[in-house]
Amino acid sequence: MAEVGILIFDDDIASQRALKHILDSEGWRVRIVPDASHAFMELASSHWSLVIVNAALIDLRGPLFGMLRELAQAEPVRKPGRDSATGNATASMIRVLFLVPPGMDSSVQVMLEQEALPYALKPCHLHDFLEKVSDLLVDGGAIARPLRSISDSFGGQKRRKDSRFSRDAGSGTMFASREDYQMTEEEMTEFEQQEETERKKRQKKLQSLGGG
Repeated sequence: MAEVGILIFDDDIASQRALKHILDSEGWRVRIVPDASHAFMELASSHWSLVIVNAALIDLRGPLFGMLRELAQAEPVRKPGRDSATGNATASMIRVLFLVPPGMDSSVQVMLEQEALPYALKPCHLHDFLEKVSDLLVDGGAIARPLRSISDSFGGQKRRKDSRFSRDAGSGTMFASREDYQMTEEEMTEFEQQEETERKKRQKKLQSLGGG
């Protein structure tokens, strides 16, 4: 599989830092652009596996949205050959995820749903976000299989109905508070330890590949 590249189009500093920290920890190449002109240039000049875009920065009648919508709705292109991990024909497509900040006109969310465009409401829970990103990367052929199931990690813990939102929705943060989930502190600690172990394994694998 080729290197996973993720382009983030967002001008919110807190969201930029949170997204870069989380996605960097997966070993993926991450670049942040703050405006539409830079987003156009990056899409034209570099290969990206996924574009994460703040919907508030997009003119829904403009050319950038049209390009992103076309990318998001495109069917995966199957290449000749087979992926060694899955046995399936490999794919290479750019996928798109729209981020909808709190307070944005509800008609935007309705339109994204009507167009069948992937989106996440801010603030969202970290693990929901990673699962959504993972699914899009698998769909585009950037990774062979989804990241580990979060529900398995929590032993089937049920989430609260409104877990996508933090209790302070006006805070503008990227990720919701862990208080929005029904889990013990011990379970959270265990999960974070598992995540750290997985991160170290990925780093070691990348180092071995780089040294080879």
